[in-house]
Amino acid sequence: MPESRVRPEAAAKKKMRRLEQVAEIQQEKSKVARPGERRWVVPCMLTALLLGVIWIVVSSIAGTSIPFMAALASWNIVVGIVLIAAAFVLMTFWK
Repeated sequence: MPESRVRPEAAAKKKMRRLEQVAEIQQEKSKVARPGERRWVVPCMLTALLLGVIWIVVSSIAGTSIPFMAALASWNIVVGIVLIAAAFVLMTFWK
């Protein structure tokens, strides 16, 4: 059975529709953050983790001689643990 001819206008319209669909898909993909583009996660995670550990160590060693740490008293451990927990939450964003 012979194949029918495709009109040039119809072929051009079909090609344009296909190109528009590809362009829309590429725009949607560019809006979503790719895992490789999360370079801020590791520095923030390490900073929060180290700050939490340093906060707990400093408050237990010299907490009474530092005025704002002395005012916090036992809450210093909570502050340190919250910073460490924030680091663990940031770890979930890392790939």
